[in-house]
Amino acid sequence: MKTFQKLGRMPLILTGPALAVLLVVFGIPIILLFLTSLKAPAFSLTNYQSFFSQPANVRVLYQTLEISGLATAICLLVGYPTAYLIVAASKRLRMALILVVVIPYLTSLLARTYAWIVILGDNGLINNLLLELGLISSPLQLIYNRLALYIGMVHIMLPMMILALVSVMMGIDKSLMAAARSMGARPFTAFWRVFFPLSMPGVRSGCLLVFVICLGFYITPAALGGLGDAMLSTFIASQVHTFFDMGRVAASAFILLAVAIVVLSTFGLDLSGTQGRAAQPARKSWANRLPVFGGFKRHLDEIFTPRRAKRWTMHLYQAAGKSNWSKMVGIIFLVLVVFYLLVPELLVVIMSFSAGQFLQFPPPGLSLQWYRAFFSDPSWYGAAWTSIQIGIVTTILSTILGTLAAYGLNRSLPRPRSFLTMVILTPITFPVIVVGIATYLGLLKLGLLGSMTGIVLAHTIGAIGYVVVIVSATLANFDSALERAAMSMGANPLRTFIRVTLPLIRPGIIGGAVFAFLASFDEVVVTSLVAGFSIRTLPLKMWENIRNQIDPTIAAVSSLLILIPVLCLIVLYVAGWRSTPSLQRAGPAAAA
Repeated sequence: MKTFQKLGRMPLILTGPALAVLLVVFGIPIILLFLTSLKAPAFSLTNYQSFFSQPANVRVLYQTLEISGLATAICLLVGYPTAYLIVAASKRLRMALILVVVIPYLTSLLARTYAWIVILGDNGLINNLLLELGLISSPLQLIYNRLALYIGMVHIMLPMMILALVSVMMGIDKSLMAAARSMGARPFTAFWRVFFPLSMPGVRSGCLLVFVICLGFYITPAALGGLGDAMLSTFIASQVHTFFDMGRVAASAFILLAVAIVVLSTFGLDLSGTQGRAAQPARKSWANRLPVFGGFKRHLDEIFTPRRAKRWTMHLYQAAGKSNWSKMVGIIFLVLVVFYLLVPELLVVIMSFSAGQFLQFPPPGLSLQWYRAFFSDPSWYGAAWTSIQIGIVTTILSTILGTLAAYGLNRSLPRPRSFLTMVILTPITFPVIVVGIATYLGLLKLGLLGSMTGIVLAHTIGAIGYVVVIVSATLANFDSALERAAMSMGANPLRTFIRVTLPLIRPGIIGGAVFAFLASFDEVVVTSLVAGFSIRTLPLKMWENIRNQIDPTIAAVSSLLILIPVLCLIVLYVAGWRSTPSLQRAGPAAAA
């Protein structure tokens, strides 16, 4: 009991277990990796000079930035109007659309990548349809090129961009737009001068997340891109699997990490709330800065101001006209986005029931042959059972450590809380290939390469970050007065935590556990580096089959992976629904 009271007075101690695992598995190794890139203790830039002295390496680096930047721009151009239309929809429709976005976001990356292989391949859906219609005489080269790479990357990252934008747009006061309209602003002017500036934090955070994650993309470029579309992550992975020169690998990894850090430090420092920007004075345009243009603009304003005032008076008390064509365009746009996000996965599910000897759409008949092939092949169901075991252990470990860390951070001062949160989130904000190389080095020092324990630790350092984010968000809305009320009624600190705090944050803990399991179950890049040859998880088995042979059994596996996020959402819904009665009973029960 005294120990628990001491922890209450020094909450940062609760972050100790999570930080210890992170430090041993990732923190110290990445420092050693950096020193290796500098050839410590001699400290030389030879490895970096060797990288930049080869034009092929510079071209791959430039290509990585180009592909990541363009994919981010496409996600923003598609995601911003989608998020705006979702926020503008009715409450019920908004929730349905958000669910449509969340399901692909939670679906396995390998399953979504495989869906585009099935659609764009030489024997894929599009080529077969064009051949049957007689529009082409031979299959088009729709895969293994830059276009296919962008299609796959945008499909994977678009939900993240939309969710980041929606989270900010939902907090914008809609009355500000109405006020601008009441003062004579046209709809587009009200949007551009009021709504868009307030949504910039969402644009910034969404672009940062998408760009940094795209920098570390490995699976999608290797599966959909051509030989000339290699990114730096695939270049680093090939270095690991061909000639493992730790110095060169470390230099390549830290060059990629340096790009991510520069972007994050340049654009990610100011993530303040949106409402504070409304009070800032409008920035002067280039025309106002020049005396000639400024004077000319003032004369035009004097001429047209009476006309604008008259028009404003005429339309002030008129009912706002509904633009049918704009609504129709919005509906069509939303339908196309939903089609792009969901249909590839639905096609894979349908084709997984095909009775043919290869995948085709429409299927010649319905059969469960590929599901029987999965459950009758020990290599498949054995890999699935291995992934489930690793996912369960990772979930338990990361949920305990992450919940303790989130609780400690919530009770600590702002400055150490911000710093420690940033440290805990490094494994999910750094490019995944860099995390994989550092984890490989850490587990090598511990002698845990190729072991279940090593894989669990490698997955846990990332899963802890998801738990901390979700539980911290739950604790942010937690009223600490309930704890004080329970203790004033005679409950000790431990009993208060168990009977009051824990029931109130239980939905957040369950949500963090679900995300931790999904992150572990779908992990392939880090696992491919630390698993060795003795352990094969389901994502590794799928990745090997996608690279070597397109076994139709993968369609059945992908369908099962698509079903997992749906089940997880049901679990989250049930957990949140059942938590409501417990919230009402939490206060009185604590003193019982």
